[in-house]
Amino acid sequence: MRRVLVLGSTGSIGKQTLDVVRRLPARLQVVGLATYRDHKTLLAQAAECGVRTIGLIEPSPSLALTAQDAYLGVEGLCAMVQRAEVDVVVVALGGAVALMPTLAALQAGKIVALATKEVLVAAGEVVMQTARRCHATLLPIDSEHSGAFQAMLAGKPEQVARLILTASGGPFRTRPLDTFDAITVEEALQHPNWHMGAKITIDSATMMNKGLEVIEAQHLFGVRLEQVEVLLHPQSIVHALVEFVDGSTIAQLSLPDMRLPIQYALLYPERVDTQLPRLRLEQIGQLTFETPDPVRYPCLELAYAAARIGGTMPTVLNAANEVAVRAFLQRRIRFTDIPRLVERAMRAHTPAPATLENALQADAWARAFVSEF
Repeated sequence: MRRVLVLGSTGSIGKQTLDVVRRLPARLQVVGLATYRDHKTLLAQAAECGVRTIGLIEPSPSLALTAQDAYLGVEGLCAMVQRAEVDVVVVALGGAVALMPTLAALQAGKIVALATKEVLVAAGEVVMQTARRCHATLLPIDSEHSGAFQAMLAGKPEQVARLILTASGGPFRTRPLDTFDAITVEEALQHPNWHMGAKITIDSATMMNKGLEVIEAQHLFGVRLEQVEVLLHPQSIVHALVEFVDGSTIAQLSLPDMRLPIQYALLYPERVDTQLPRLRLEQIGQLTFETPDPVRYPCLELAYAAARIGGTMPTVLNAANEVAVRAFLQRRIRFTDIPRLVERAMRAHTPAPATLENALQADAWARAFVSEF
């Protein structure tokens, strides 16, 4: 029995994690739930799961917490993940706010199932060093990195020649470029294949999510930036491919259902049947691949540029993007302003070495800088 604590339980990944746990009552048990501010959903989930340990980053002043163990703020979540009864911490909080709880879980030697891309983008070197030093296990939940992780098991790390991450291309893969200034929030939230939270759905439309995944892959798998490539794959069936030095390429395929990579991370290295929908290639019929257009997806190019510069530049890329996406969702800027604001922050930033202190300072600076615009 693995005892699971879910950070971000009220979001898309968190809810699907709870569904996976329900399907495996003899193997998994929820022992804690936390979210950012949605206390109503959190309390309902806690009652359903029989959980008395909950956490809120931003509690309502009028909220009367009835849980026996309630943890508040980021510091509270850092203490929560270190509880003795926790075996696995699912990190599904949106944004870099998940960084410190992730580090706390690794420092406690927990298994961390990571869905939040921004953690490794903001402070990947620090996170991976912490995992190694504390002998903690870090497993990816993201579908592309889960696919790459599974495919890499076919060989040794030093035998990997190329890692290919796929992207659907979002809802604007074929939209005329001269209409991008008119893209609405509603249009950007209509992802063709996946049902996700608002922020990651916008990141998929700009393909910043894929840029963040490229940076994340460097840290997770110890590969060089030039070894990581991105291909558009509109069907979202092939999630990642690994090419080995002998020319053999291994791919991981499945339906676009996040419960599969979640289940794989929670049970690794075991595999069990939970009656999730199965892939039928004869029904899919055709799988296609394209090279991303840098003019259509400038955020992907910005992510590669940040990764090449290194240091705190990926931190700034991520923080600037979080603020810009939030402003777009609030209808304060245009869709095309997102990459413009990120690039402006990157041009204004002087990168520093990738330490935790520098990352936190760069994150705060970038948020303040973009907020001014």
